[in-house]
Amino acid sequence: MMQKSPAYLLLLIVLSCSLVSKGQESVQQGKIEIHTGDEGCQHFMQDNRIYAYGLDTMSQVRFWGAIIKMSPDSGIMNLASNRMILKKMTTKEYNRLTEARKDSLRTALRATYMIPSSEPIFFSAGKNDFYNVSGVMSSIDKGIRIFENENTDPFYAQAILLIESPGKCGRSYCGAVGSFQLMRAVAKNMGLQVNKYVDERRDFDRSAWAAAKLIRTICIPYTNKMLEDRGIAYDPADLWYRLLILHVYHAGAGNVARALDVINTCDGNIDLIKKLWQTKAGNFGLASQNYSQVALANLIELDKVIKETAKDIRFIDTGNKTTGSLDTPRSGEGN
Repeated sequence: MMQKSPAYLLLLIVLSCSLVSKGQESVQQGKIEIHTGDEGCQHFMQDNRIYAYGLDTMSQVRFWGAIIKMSPDSGIMNLASNRMILKKMTTKEYNRLTEARKDSLRTALRATYMIPSSEPIFFSAGKNDFYNVSGVMSSIDKGIRIFENENTDPFYAQAILLIESPGKCGRSYCGAVGSFQLMRAVAKNMGLQVNKYVDERRDFDRSAWAAAKLIRTICIPYTNKMLEDRGIAYDPADLWYRLLILHVYHAGAGNVARALDVINTCDGNIDLIKKLWQTKAGNFGLASQNYSQVALANLIELDKVIKETAKDIRFIDTGNKTTGSLDTPRSGEGN
């Protein structure tokens, strides 16, 4: 087996580890109000712990940050284990290659980066035909209000709308429908009408109401029980906790529980989410691993769009705004 070179190992460390110095920065998270010339006043959720934890430097997040802005006619050769970007090329150029030439390309990339032959290399096409941060901003503002009215953390409205079907009410390959991509049985259990005459999943307000109810009455209680059963301390305002809820929303509590069993940790922190990115268990597979990675990439892109377009940005939710050192542990919380 080919040994990994010191340069390759150093690159993995740089791409995979949070910046220690950022752990001392103050944090700020909560609801912001922005004013633009075109849309007037809009509200969003902002959390600079994404940057304080160095998540914007993670190879997985950087990969998805590139993919969501890249058109389908271009793509990225990437390392499956951590999504490290190896080469960018056009989709047409890649598709023209025979299987033998594709294997030769992967062999050349392994030689360049000293990657073992056991590690798969993917080609992933761009997805800016689906992800559209600017186009979904008005829906986020509306979703935040609905989630707040339902006493549900509005962070989830923003994240789900960015990940799922922005500005669309399409049907996914697995049968999920609407801006919050609800399955038929789940939607009906949450109180929506879904029959041959009407499908309330296609109504934004009703779909948002049902998604808020799903998170409040199913995702959060089941997640709390999973954590408590494993002796993992948590705070619902923690970023890692919110990302874990997103995984439960997408994959289901049972599959996330199986993944947590594989990880087998008593520490609740951002490292738990990073370990989920490397864990497969039950039906918790690649798409499940990707979910919070895609969320973070879109949240970072949303921050960029806001900074570029807003004439005025102000924090208005002081109840969710915190400042302090990130490395100050809570009682019973892992470092």
